[in-house]
Amino acid sequence: MPDYDRAAVERIIAAVTAEGRASLTAPEGREICEAYGIATPAEGLAASRDEAVALAGRLGLPVVLKIVSPDILHKTEAGGVLVGLRTDREVAEGFDTVVANAVAHNAEADIVGVQVQRLMPAGQEVIIGATTDRTFGKVVAFGLGGVLVEVLKDVTFRLAPTTAEEAASMVDGIAAAEVLRGVRGAPPVDRDALADLIRRVGDLVTDFPQLAEVDLNPVLATPDGATAVDVRILVDPAAAPEPARFTREEILAAMDRIMKPAAVAVIGASNEPGKIGNSVMRNLVNGGYRGEIHPVNPKADEILDRKAFRSIGDVPGEVDVAIFAIPAKHVPAALAEAGAKGVAGAILIPSGFAETGDHELQDEVVAIARKHGVRILGPNIYGYYYTPENLSATFCTPYDVRGGVALSSQSGGIGMAILGFSRSAHMGVSAIVGVGNKADIDEDDLLTFFEQDDNTQLIAMHLEDLKDGRAFAETAKRVSASKPVVVLKAGRTAQGAKAAGSHTGALAGDDKVYDDVLRQSGVIRAPGLNDMLEYARGVPLLPTPRGENVVIITGAGGSGVLLSDACVDHGLTLMRIPPDLDAAFREHIPPFGAAGNPVDITGGEPPSTYRATIALGLEDERVHALVLGYWHTIVTPPMVFAELVVEVVRHYRDRGIHKPVVASLAGDVEVERASEHLYRHGIVAYPYTTEKPVAVLGAKYRWARSAGRL
Repeated sequence: MPDYDRAAVERIIAAVTAEGRASLTAPEGREICEAYGIATPAEGLAASRDEAVALAGRLGLPVVLKIVSPDILHKTEAGGVLVGLRTDREVAEGFDTVVANAVAHNAEADIVGVQVQRLMPAGQEVIIGATTDRTFGKVVAFGLGGVLVEVLKDVTFRLAPTTAEEAASMVDGIAAAEVLRGVRGAPPVDRDALADLIRRVGDLVTDFPQLAEVDLNPVLATPDGATAVDVRILVDPAAAPEPARFTREEILAAMDRIMKPAAVAVIGASNEPGKIGNSVMRNLVNGGYRGEIHPVNPKADEILDRKAFRSIGDVPGEVDVAIFAIPAKHVPAALAEAGAKGVAGAILIPSGFAETGDHELQDEVVAIARKHGVRILGPNIYGYYYTPENLSATFCTPYDVRGGVALSSQSGGIGMAILGFSRSAHMGVSAIVGVGNKADIDEDDLLTFFEQDDNTQLIAMHLEDLKDGRAFAETAKRVSASKPVVVLKAGRTAQGAKAAGSHTGALAGDDKVYDDVLRQSGVIRAPGLNDMLEYARGVPLLPTPRGENVVIITGAGGSGVLLSDACVDHGLTLMRIPPDLDAAFREHIPPFGAAGNPVDITGGEPPSTYRATIALGLEDERVHALVLGYWHTIVTPPMVFAELVVEVVRHYRDRGIHKPVVASLAGDVEVERASEHLYRHGIVAYPYTTEKPVAVLGAKYRWARSAGRL
C-alpha cells in the first residue's frame, strides 16, 4: 500500500468546505496530487506580473501560464491559458492577458493569481480521472487526453479502487492503445506508470468520497513516466452516499423462505375468474405446490375449496410469503398485518406505485416492510416461479419444466417472452422472477440466492437499471467465478451523460460505464433479448474450453468465411494449424478442398469425411473448440450429419474428452430437425445462421476467461 499523506488532503478539503466552495484551485489540486504521489510539473503561484517573471526564471523557460480562480473551472474556454512563453517579456505580457481574459469571461470571478508552470517536453496526452456515477458510485476513467478526449471519447471505466491488474487492463483496453505502445518510430509510453497513476486516483476517491470528480487532463505520458499537467477537482460532501445494504446471511435467510415457502397467503384471493387473485390461486393449486395455501378475503368463506380468512392475522401457524392481489392503496394496511404475522416476503403484484409517479406510496410501503423485517418483491410485477418447489406464484401462464437456468426481468412483457422461449426451446428453468420497481429485492438479492442454489447453473437477467450498481457488481464478480451470469441491459443510450466538456463526468455515459463495469465483474452482456435467451440456453450445455484454439470444419467455403468473421467478432482465436495436423486433415479431404483454418472439406463429401475430420479435431489436444459448418447435400443428408456428430462427440466424451462443439447448418427445412437433434445432445446448433452458434461459443469463452478457467 502506497504511503499517502491523508492528513494533508483532509486539511485541504476542510478548508474548501468551510469556504463553501465546490471546486479546488489548481495549487490545491497540486497539493492533493503530491499527497498521493501523483507527479505534477514544477510550478508556482504568482500574484503579479513581476512575481510571474521571477517564478519563470527559477523554473526555467519556456513556461505555461494558467489563471487560478475557484469560479473558473474551464480555464481554456475563458482564455486563461497561455503555452510556450519563452522570454521574460512574454511572461509579463501573458500575465496581464490571462487576467484580463478571465475578468472578461466572468467579472465576478475571484482571481487568486496566475499559475506559472514549467513547460513539459513532448509526450502522449491521456486523461486519468474519477467521477461519481449515479449507479456505481466511484469509478475511475482512462483514455486519450487533450482535445482527442472530446472528439473520440475513447475512454474506459472501472470501479474504484482498482487493482494493479485492472488498472493495467484500462491502459490496454482503449481502442487507441496501440498509440501508447509506440507507432511510426515513436517510443512506447511507460505503461506501468500510467497504471500506477490510475490506481492512485482510485485510492484517492475511495479514501475521500466527498471528492465528487477528479480530472487529470492532460496527463503527459512519456517513456520515463506520467505527469499530471492539469488538475481539476470538484468537492461535494453529499457525493456517493453509502446505500443501506443487507448482509449475505440476511439475504439468504429471507430468500430461502421466499423461494421455498412452507406456507403462502394470497391477499385478495378470489373465486371470480378473470381476477388476478383467482389466477394466482389457480396457479398455486393446479401447479402442484405442496405447501399450505391460505386465501385471504374478508368477503369470502371459501376459495377453491380452501377456507378463506378475513385477515392474514387470522391464518393459523406461520406464513412465509404473502402474495398481494389488491389495489395499491390498500397495500400499506395489509402489509402491516403481514409484517405482524412474521412473513418473510411480500410479493406485490399491483401497479400504481413509483412507476406511475406515486413515490410516496412506494416509500411508505418500504418503510412498513423495514419496520417488520419483511422483504418486498415488486411492486408492479407478474410474480415469480420456482420450479423445484412447483411454485407458480403468478397470475400469468404457469410453467413447470425444470432445469438449471434462473431468469429475472424488470418487465412483465419480457418475463412472458422468457417463459414462451423456454417452452418453445425446451429449456428447463429453475426460476423466473419479476422484479418490477425493485422497491426492495433486486438483482443483488437474486444473485445471492441463486449462487448457492444447487438447482441453478446459470443466471440470466433483464434489467433497465440497477438500484445499487456497486453491490451488484461485487456480487456478480463473486457469483460469476462459479456460475455464468448473463445480463441484458436495456437502454443503451448515454442519457445520463452530463453537458459536453473535457472532464471525466461528461464522458461517463450510462451505457459505457455499465459495459465496462459489467465486464470487470465477469458478466456476459447480451446485446438483445434473443441473445440473452440463447446464451441462457446454450452456455450451460457447452463444456468449459481448456484453451483458446478454435478450429472451423466446414463443408461450404462461404460458410467458413462467415464463421471466421463471427469468430473474430466474438473474440475467438482461430488456431494456426501446425504442419502435422494440417497433413492429418489433408488425408481426409479432396485435393480441391482446403486445410488450414477453416478446414474446408467441400460439399460433396460423404459422412465418413465429416466423421474423420471432426474426430481429428476432438482427438488433438491442441484444439480446444470446434465450429462446424454443414451444407445440405444428398450425399450427407442433414439427419445423417446430426447423428454422426452426436455419435463422434459422445465417443470422445465417454473417453473423458470434453470440448465445446457448435454447428451452423445451411440447407432446406430438414436442417431444422437436425439442429434440434444436435441441441438435444449437448451440441449448440442453429439452422440458417453462422452468427448464433459462434455467439454462444463466444459467450462461453468470455465467462471462462473471467472465471479464470483458461
